[in-house]
Amino acid sequence: MTALAVTSPAPLPRTDVAAWKAIVLKFQQPSRIRAIWQLVNTLGPYVGLWVLMHASLQWSAWITFALAALAGLFLVRIFIIFHDCGHGSFFKSPRANAIVGFITGLLTLTPYYHWGWEHAVHHSSAGSLDRRGKGDVWTMTVEEYLRSSRWKRFAYRLARNPFVLFGLAPVYLFMIAQRIPASGASPRDRASVHWMNFAVLTMAAVLIWIYGFIPYLLIQLTITMVGGGVGVWMFYVQHQFEDVYWERDDNWDFTQAALKGSSFYKLPKILQWFSGNIGFHHIHHLSSRIPNYNLERCHKADPMFHEVPPLTLLSSLKSLTFRLWDEQRGRLVSFRHVRKMPRGKEQHQRAPEK
Repeated sequence: MTALAVTSPAPLPRTDVAAWKAIVLKFQQPSRIRAIWQLVNTLGPYVGLWVLMHASLQWSAWITFALAALAGLFLVRIFIIFHDCGHGSFFKSPRANAIVGFITGLLTLTPYYHWGWEHAVHHSSAGSLDRRGKGDVWTMTVEEYLRSSRWKRFAYRLARNPFVLFGLAPVYLFMIAQRIPASGASPRDRASVHWMNFAVLTMAAVLIWIYGFIPYLLIQLTITMVGGGVGVWMFYVQHQFEDVYWERDDNWDFTQAALKGSSFYKLPKILQWFSGNIGFHHIHHLSSRIPNYNLERCHKADPMFHEVPPLTLLSSLKSLTFRLWDEQRGRLVSFRHVRKMPRGKEQHQRAPEK
């Protein structure tokens, strides 16, 4: 079969900017009652699990690890609260957002202001092929991959390996990478990293005194691996599905990038709860000022948002096979797709640019 060059999928219908802005505006108002209740039903059980883990050390290590895994799921929900504070959407008060953001940042080992700066870059550049590289999953085009050295292709395949991406990478990201300010960070953002490092060391010292060094280390690693792994998976699948939106800056459109470049991840209710409704990611990218507890309500508010095809838990597993962006086909493809490319076409794309 002859491969045909195709453009990106047709834009979603009825994406008038004024129309969706009027809709999302209604849901951008934070609710103090909803926010406080979310803190109670999230931080309360998380702290309770740490108390139970201390008691379980006298019973069985397996019980302790099971409780740590459950705490990891609560940590995902804690991170969503932290995430909302970073967007200034959880509370109306910037001061309240900063205080809760610091506390939840401590629990997730993430500096509040520094992360907020990097994440804002992600929101302003998601779906742009010309602005990749900060706050996103490393994504190469087919042509870039074929032109790369053997070492760089190996590094890319390793980075895309599920064990590395969802197992090792989260531990590195939250326990090591977040300890180091990025180049270009402002003095405030750099200071937030240093203050968070001090707070994390203090928290670790207190917990080591209570639990002991080895038990604390194993519990913290388990929580970070589970919570971080689920969190990275959520972020991955929200922007790494087959017909996702990627465009060069000349053709990039914010509305299309939100509605086509961010998935509507329709999860079972219990998983939707633990993930803080972030599966309504198309709504979140339309307006990051909508708090997580309003995302579902906004999605249901207008049929326009229902035109975004849902990604289910089962269908999302297919995203693991998509590794490269094919600019000609306008979709993500697998490494197998590259191996099956006609030899002449592959050699042409390997040729260095003049």
